[in-house]
Amino acid sequence: MLNKSWLRLRVENALKKGFTQAYESVKVDPHHYLLHLQVAHSLPITTFRGIYSLSLSQIDDIAAETVRAGMKMAMAEGAGMGIGGMFTVVPDLSFLAVITLRTIQKLSLLYGFEYNTDEEIADLWVAAASAAGVDISRELMEKQFVGRFVPRVIQAMAAQASKEAVEKWAGRVVPVLSSVIGAGLNYFFVRAWGERAIKHFREKHIAVRNKMAGGEIPFVGVPHELGSGI
Repeated sequence: MLNKSWLRLRVENALKKGFTQAYESVKVDPHHYLLHLQVAHSLPITTFRGIYSLSLSQIDDIAAETVRAGMKMAMAEGAGMGIGGMFTVVPDLSFLAVITLRTIQKLSLLYGFEYNTDEEIADLWVAAASAAGVDISRELMEKQFVGRFVPRVIQAMAAQASKEAVEKWAGRVVPVLSSVIGAGLNYFFVRAWGERAIKHFREKHIAVRNKMAGGEIPFVGVPHELGSGI
């Protein structure tokens, strides 16, 4: 019988490694992603603040497409790495964490929220925690200290995700079959996190639009388009 405590520790450490890697070295480059939005989706924007001049329905469509792309990538990666059963669970989950966080970063930018400053970086991790279904209320007191805040959020996310996933991932002890299981689990993992991230960023985006409409902050982009699609 598989030792589930051992498995959970392995899963938690793998996810923690992946989230940390995504934070430190493989984050989405905002400039390159802006060019992608301009070329691939023909968005008439020159900065991410221009996002607020677009219809919300248009943004939502691209967001859904972004999550689907992440799901397909995670599924392919899970199928390939899953062939080795539990021997590949650590690198598989590390890659899964990277794919998931990069998807969340793209959604953040897509809804108009960059992460250039420490405050913006902290907000991004608040969103990631929300996508993970993690309560980080205790960690929020150190939000201004990004160097301490982010590692604590990563730990909380990894612990929560490993707790939820360990029962399902136990099926990966069977090679070959684990390839199919790995593909499916990765697919639904990214979908669940992606949908929660969209909900988080969409609510924040609407709040900003409402403030623009109420004159609390200046309009940006094309004012007459603001509010369409909401």
